[in-house]
Amino acid sequence: MASIMTNSAALTALQSLNNTNKQLETTQSRISTGYRVATASDNAAYWSIATSMKSDNKALSAVQDSLGLGAGKVDTAYTAINDVKDQVDLIKSKLVTARGASQEDQQKIATEINAIQAQIKSSVTNANFAGSNLLQNGGTSASDLNIVASYNRTGATVTIDTITVKSSDTQVLDTAGTGGIVGGLLATTFFDPSSAAVADTAIDTALGSVETALAKLSTGAASLGAAKSRIDTQKSFLSNLSDSIDKGVGSLVDADMNKESTRLQALQVQQQLGIQALSIANGNSQQILSLFRG
Repeated sequence: MASIMTNSAALTALQSLNNTNKQLETTQSRISTGYRVATASDNAAYWSIATSMKSDNKALSAVQDSLGLGAGKVDTAYTAINDVKDQVDLIKSKLVTARGASQEDQQKIATEINAIQAQIKSSVTNANFAGSNLLQNGGTSASDLNIVASYNRTGATVTIDTITVKSSDTQVLDTAGTGGIVGGLLATTFFDPSSAAVADTAIDTALGSVETALAKLSTGAASLGAAKSRIDTQKSFLSNLSDSIDKGVGSLVDADMNKESTRLQALQVQQQLGIQALSIANGNSQQILSLFRG
């Protein structure tokens, strides 16, 4: 039926064109933003999951920063404690040489030991990173080093794990310079042949103190080494985990640019055809006029 009141063909063509324009707008938005799910209205479930995972990934990034800072502190202390251990080994060698030596020779050895003692103090004092020195602290009153190592979320429950380096294991020297693992070895009276030759029994006692210090230094180095190894492993794990989360989030919300580009071209053709169809449908009304021409 031909009607001048209702143009059904034009209405159908207009609906089709509006639908094409809506799809075209969506596709253009995806291409311009790079996201298939950019807002909650696009897909509430995926948007919510992606938002939570992005937030967690920011927390993981902060954890990696903490591990990096902790690694610097531990690496510095580990390098220094091994240097101290080498210096104490030298003191041990010097004491063995001094056993049974003349006072004159012992005085020469004492001069060498004094130089080694000064080097030990320097190594401990310089083991500072970002204002923290794990080798020189206040002893029992000192706080352990707690390095944030992970961020775990289960629902609304959050837990944070840490890597701990106990100050009691790494206190090579206290802040007063007299206590700690090597405090006794740095005393001026530790080996002093200035008034008379140091007796072999006294040297044996000093060697016993050196052996005790070496054992504790080895324990401290092992503690720092274990922490260093765990930090390195955790940094690698978190880096891979962060990448996996990024990939997972991307699969939920990122747009497939190849697909969207192809779809854009198809929709542009549909839009052109829709405009032509609407033009043809609107022309049908003009044909009705020809029925009334003489």
